[in-house]
Amino acid sequence: MEFSFSEDQNELRRSARRFLEVASSEERVRSAMRTERGYDPTTWAQLSGELAWTALTIPEAYGGLEMSYLDLHPLMEETGRALLCAPFLSTIGLGANALLLGGSEAQKERHLPGIAAGETRATLAFAERNNRMDAVGVEATYAPSGSGYLLRGNKSYVLDGHTADLMIVAARSKRSAGTEGVSLFLVPGSAEGVKRTWLPSMDQTRRLASVDLSDVLVSGDTLLGDEGRGWELCERTLDRARIALAAEQVGAAEMCLEMSVEYAKVRRQFGRPIGSFQAIKHKCADMLTMIESARSAAFYASALVAQDGDGLEEAASGAKAYCSDAFFHCAAETIQIHGGIGFTWEHPAHLYFKRAKATENLFGSPAFHRERVAVQMGL
Repeated sequence: MEFSFSEDQNELRRSARRFLEVASSEERVRSAMRTERGYDPTTWAQLSGELAWTALTIPEAYGGLEMSYLDLHPLMEETGRALLCAPFLSTIGLGANALLLGGSEAQKERHLPGIAAGETRATLAFAERNNRMDAVGVEATYAPSGSGYLLRGNKSYVLDGHTADLMIVAARSKRSAGTEGVSLFLVPGSAEGVKRTWLPSMDQTRRLASVDLSDVLVSGDTLLGDEGRGWELCERTLDRARIALAAEQVGAAEMCLEMSVEYAKVRRQFGRPIGSFQAIKHKCADMLTMIESARSAAFYASALVAQDGDGLEEAASGAKAYCSDAFFHCAAETIQIHGGIGFTWEHPAHLYFKRAKATENLFGSPAFHRERVAVQMGL
């Protein structure tokens, strides 16, 4: 396995950085944060239209570019670096992956072209107020109703759920327990009986929502995958989203390091740059070591997806746990290096710190994923 990006992948990174330096500047990020939608429709139209980012990993048969998950990796790093405010991770990491892994041919033909074109924003509604990351946490229910299904319950912490055109909802049959009996359903965001509410959270650069399902009737062809075996599909989808998120965390951590180094060069104390003091330069050196280790873990996991390799569950959890720790450490150190100014609303350091804390728990905390790796090891 070659542990380096190809020239095409590096060019994708360079073009993404050029675009995001303007489209996701600090000013535009703060502007998007002030809206309930949480993103700029013009920016979304550009990245999904002329740049075709939403088409990247979707097969050509459905209007995509049919590139690999490893091609997506540098792009995710750049979106993290720029704190992109857009339903990109939810649509590509969750919605598209669920359809690609479990959708029928008819379902793929119906939904994937819209996702590739940026016309359909999709997400996965799996978590609930109990905040569990396993099948036991699924309490929303479904029951047969005529030729379709009736959904009831509440989903919470749904990534971009308040603006998604398509939600993939996890629900269980009423008499089931554990991993058995959980199914996934394709639910339009505008379906009758669906009430979506934006959940204000610490990280204002990314939107979460609660989704109330009040006797939502869906047709039989909205069942995604096999009935009663939806949790397995949900986990496989989440692993791919975790890997994309890990890459995003690496890019954001790297930006924290760059801000710290730049500030350490210009801020002076006792007649010399603070970067000349051992305490500061060792902090920066430790940050760099963690970032490169995190990048290796995320790169390996992305390569496993691209090559359909074994051990994906362990690699996804390992990457998510380590990259979460690395990003949070770097974001916290950035504030320490900047001193008092790093705590202020005017400085971007606090935006990265809040994103780091929020992504630490998104799709499972580091502790959850370490336990998951330990189980894979037979412990």
